[in-house]
Amino acid sequence: MKLSGITALLLVCLLAAGCGRDGRSAGTGHDMEYARWLDMEHHAGYTLVTVKNPWRPGAVLQTYLLVPQDGEVPQGITGTVVRTPLQSVLVYSSVHAGVIKELGAMQSVTGVCDVQYFDMPEVQEGVRAGKIIDAGNSMQPAMEKVVQLRPDGIILSPFQNGGYGALANMGVPLIECADYMENTPLGRAEWIKFFGELYCCRAKADSIFATVVERYGEVKSLVDSVRTRPKVICESVTSGVWYVPGGDSYMAHLYVDAGADYPWSNDTSTGSLSLSVEQVYATAHDADVWLVKSLTQMTYDEFAAQYPLNARFKAFKERGVYQCPSLNTSLYRDFPFHPEVLLREYVRIFHPEVLPEPTQYFMPMAEE
Repeated sequence: MKLSGITALLLVCLLAAGCGRDGRSAGTGHDMEYARWLDMEHHAGYTLVTVKNPWRPGAVLQTYLLVPQDGEVPQGITGTVVRTPLQSVLVYSSVHAGVIKELGAMQSVTGVCDVQYFDMPEVQEGVRAGKIIDAGNSMQPAMEKVVQLRPDGIILSPFQNGGYGALANMGVPLIECADYMENTPLGRAEWIKFFGELYCCRAKADSIFATVVERYGEVKSLVDSVRTRPKVICESVTSGVWYVPGGDSYMAHLYVDAGADYPWSNDTSTGSLSLSVEQVYATAHDADVWLVKSLTQMTYDEFAAQYPLNARFKAFKERGVYQCPSLNTSLYRDFPFHPEVLLREYVRIFHPEVLPEPTQYFMPMAEE
């Protein structure tokens, strides 16, 4: 019996195992277990992906039809057609470039925006060598560079009421990844399955995510029965405003899962709360641990000089401030798809009696 070209392609995909080789089983659903803003349905010859609108509950932000390079586009279904596996992409975020690299498809990243924020040697070296195009600022990409690149897709993060200007009229699929809007660590990490579909390596993506879920659960179980939970606050005042994670936000869930008492955990906000210094002090002046992101490492004197009230917090007085110098770590690129890494880091800080390992990304604030 002779097989048609499309049938043969699908059969090969089903039998193969590597990234770019495992295929799409016919007629199987793939509902997300943790992600709120992503749904996928597998059909014979294509995958239907729905990205929900995080700012308009019940509305759809984008619908994609992921079709193999030589496959037929299904009729009667409305959506943006994306040919898979992606072979040339313009990527706006190092977070997404990182997950593409983990799936073994880094060669597809042929262009980036905001190159200064990519702490990946492959990207920096690729730009210097002319193998990766620097398309400029993500808010206003250099259109001549994008036209020169002629990518299969542009991977970016959508924003409320945001537009894409001339990009929207290029005929290149804009692949909107709303993973950063997920309010739980595993919800965001599950978006790796979308990338698995974009690169035809579903089995690999599913395996990575299953390992993340397992390891996250293992670390979380270490503090399930702890008797004391240190009170934790994060960040500091900026231009008179102190932004803290809402009680139903990504970071709030991480703090609680790591065995901390988070002062705003009863709040139902999934984003940030804009508070005054006085409000934060009234609620959390007695916090045991203070987590701060900074560009470079600071001393306690420098931290107090930033805002005098900083020195009145218990965590400051008792030297419980930990900082993460963002210029010297890849943590904030890596953890969105590997929250178990950040969870473990927090358990090390909050409960050294349970996990007596040295911290890797956060460090105690320097005395001098």
